[in-house]
Amino acid sequence: MYLPRSFVETDLVALDKLVARDNFVTLVTVRDGNPVVNHLPVLYQRMGEEILLRGHWSRANPQGRDGGRATVIVNGPHAYVSPAWYPDKEPAARVPTWNYAVAHLEGQLSIFQGEAELGALVGELTHQHESRAGSDWRYDHERDELRSQLRGITGFRLVVDKVQLKFKLNQNHPLANRASVAEALASQPREASREVAQLMRARLPDALKED
Repeated sequence: MYLPRSFVETDLVALDKLVARDNFVTLVTVRDGNPVVNHLPVLYQRMGEEILLRGHWSRANPQGRDGGRATVIVNGPHAYVSPAWYPDKEPAARVPTWNYAVAHLEGQLSIFQGEAELGALVGELTHQHESRAGSDWRYDHERDELRSQLRGITGFRLVVDKVQLKFKLNQNHPLANRASVAEALASQPREASREVAQLMRARLPDALKED
């Protein structure tokens, strides 16, 4: 990922928040020199700088036979930025851009197919998302008709050893521009635009932050 110094984020708490916001990620592996890409939810664990991702594919998915190095892309909020929002738009001849937050997590991918481990994974994933959906459905490993369906999936673990966090939030602009863009984005109808505004304001000096 192209990562100018101005946009580097080093605080792993920012990664925690990105994944908590949206754990539906893009998983990229390589087979015979070609990228293989799939999109799926994951479970995320971090202890200090140790990061583990777990998830599963359909057993029929060819990526479930891949191992070795892999990359997961976690997409955060993103928003269009109009040059009209910059106070110095005329003298600096400003042009449109896009602000966003994204993470690339690289590591070693391993595969598992044990019934107990798959059952635990499905139980954790469904508990997380059912609670968010306001539902009380639970995976019951003791039910034969549910447990038997585990034969249709393959589990994976990704032990992350490289993290790239890119928060492109106009850090290469004067503070007045950053404050003005944050204010404009905060008034946009798209929720993602307002989320970008919050990220921008969190990185402004206190004197420029707004409630």
